[in-house]
Amino acid sequence: MTPAQRRILIVAILSSFVAFLDGSIINVALPAISRELGGGLPLQQWVVDGYLLSLGALILVAGSLSDTFGRVRVLRAGLIWFGITSLACGLAPTGLFLVIARVLQGVAAALLVPSSLALITSRFSGVAQGKAIGAWTGWTGVAGIAGPLLGGLLVDAATWRLVFFINVIPIALTLILLRRVEEPLRPAAGARVDVLGACLAVVGLGGPVFALIEQGRFGWTSPVVYLPLLVGLASFGAFLWWEARAPHPMMPLGLFRVRNFAVGNIATVGIYAALNLGFFLFALYLQEVGGFSATLAGLAGIPATVMMLLFATLFGTLAGRYGPRLFMTVGPIVAGSGFLLVTTAVPPINFALHVLPGIVLVGLGLSITVAPLTAAVLGSIHPGQAGIGSAINNAVARVAGLIAIAMTGTIVGSTLDVAGFQRAMVVVAGLMFLGGIVSWLGIRRVAPVADLPPSAIGEPA
Repeated sequence: MTPAQRRILIVAILSSFVAFLDGSIINVALPAISRELGGGLPLQQWVVDGYLLSLGALILVAGSLSDTFGRVRVLRAGLIWFGITSLACGLAPTGLFLVIARVLQGVAAALLVPSSLALITSRFSGVAQGKAIGAWTGWTGVAGIAGPLLGGLLVDAATWRLVFFINVIPIALTLILLRRVEEPLRPAAGARVDVLGACLAVVGLGGPVFALIEQGRFGWTSPVVYLPLLVGLASFGAFLWWEARAPHPMMPLGLFRVRNFAVGNIATVGIYAALNLGFFLFALYLQEVGGFSATLAGLAGIPATVMMLLFATLFGTLAGRYGPRLFMTVGPIVAGSGFLLVTTAVPPINFALHVLPGIVLVGLGLSITVAPLTAAVLGSIHPGQAGIGSAINNAVARVAGLIAIAMTGTIVGSTLDVAGFQRAMVVVAGLMFLGGIVSWLGIRRVAPVADLPPSAIGEPA
């Protein structure tokens, strides 16, 4: 690896680390935010979903921006904007201000991930590219461990506002390193930005999410709820119609004609909806009902991430040898069983007895699932389509989490208690089981596609 390549890899890792860290660090800070700014459960939902809404809706179009205007330029803009919005979040005087800042922060995060990966793929090739992407994946995975623990320490030692202010340090370091990174040769010729598709996606997701979160306050019969819902559903329908006809769609729907790609993304909906809802409520429940400090709540989820770091590569290798179907079936069932086991955590909560066994099972299940799921989705399409395929799968996972968290009030009620938590964990387990069942029924082992044209892929071997 040359010095220039090493610098690019560090820039790519730091850029994405900030976005992933902000996604994992926030859950343990939500009770403290609610205590200071009020708003209860709806505000906690919006603080998470505001970020996921803009990130999930715009991550696909961000790849086009990177191709059109250049990777380094878009990455620099994303970093600066992420820093500004992080400061805005940390200085938020009201809950509404914080939610708006989080939506704008999600826009910045959408610019960071595709551009950082594009930098790697433009400067590395062959085995070196695989190693670089592996390093990027490993270090961004560390954000899953560092986030909850760091967030808990900052909340307990000082204030939740430091959770956002801390972003400025890696952003400043990345911007300094980025000054010495040259723009790759030239942006892709003919690249276009699907502006209409992006707008329809934002409205199509934002309307239903608003209705799901606010129905507990206004009721389904209120025009404040059903009008955004109807507008959102109509916009999402228009989004699908447009993407099927647009000359440069942000989400090429033709990929969903490939069996494993389509089934893998359906399984992703269940698995990642469960994962986001489960850990969102897990962190809240331990603090608001179990009496845990923010630091202890952050520590409680770490065993799951450690299990993934230890075993994800092993199961990815086994899936490459035996095919992904079995692993995508067993893994979600194991993870769902872990979430069911967590329902035994009734105050007074004994962490070792009531929490640890279930969380370890969740981590083991995710270890069995995640790499085979990624392999099934991306291995079913032509390598030339891997970039957009990965972006679509990432967006599906984000949107699944967005909708699941928006449904929290419907599942648990206006206040989180033991009964509501147990009910939610049963729903989470059911979503996991559904992902496993879909995988068993739909996933097939496909022939290698590396040397085939895009039109010849996806048939069962």
